[in-house]
Amino acid sequence: MFRYFIAAILLLGTAVAADNALLRNGSTIRHERREAIADGATTRLFISAANDDFIDVRTADISGFEVAPELPAAVPAQPQPMPAPQTLEDIVREASDKTMLDEDLLFSVIKAESGANPKAVSPKGAQGLMQLMPPTAKKLGVDNAFDPRANVNGGSQYLHDMLIRFHFDLAKALAAYNAGPEAVAKYNGVPPYRETRLYVARIIKDYNRKKLAQTAAKHLATKSASAQTLHPSQPSKS
Repeated sequence: MFRYFIAAILLLGTAVAADNALLRNGSTIRHERREAIADGATTRLFISAANDDFIDVRTADISGFEVAPELPAAVPAQPQPMPAPQTLEDIVREASDKTMLDEDLLFSVIKAESGANPKAVSPKGAQGLMQLMPPTAKKLGVDNAFDPRANVNGGSQYLHDMLIRFHFDLAKALAAYNAGPEAVAKYNGVPPYRETRLYVARIIKDYNRKKLAQTAAKHLATKSASAQTLHPSQPSKS
């Protein structure tokens, strides 16, 4: 009874310290000050120092008040370390995962297109690692063709689209990447443009060279493992 008598006195006045209003439903409302309105039937809880930031609660729903614990001081935001820049290998691997294109193929295209120079610009205006023309880059959603990651993702997607369009014929897809799909459709194959034919041949040759080297390395490793199994080394006798 004494507790509720004290609560009633507090309801009639105005508090300035941060308190918690204890509601009968078990909730609490932290507030900076409070005042009784409507002849004490309602208690207005001011959440902050602003006069228009308040909650009106039925006085009958409040069982009492308690001093609110101090809030912990705000911890200054710590500067986050800058992420390590992605290597070209990381970028190509990511694009390969998205488009299911062989990483070695993408590297061969990048080598032929720009020599792996992310700032390369062709006489015709193609930009970046995979030499995207501005209209093509825009269509692919590449806002900055000089951003290596955006460029390779966009170029890989375009090459993937060309492979699908030309039924996974790599020569036709590469020719379409270089000369446009309309030219490939017109000639039903690699168009008779010297630049395009040299471009296609250069990439396929470089790509095949990598695959042959990998096959040879795997064959050598398998042969070495087989020899070790058939003729295990004997421990030396002391």
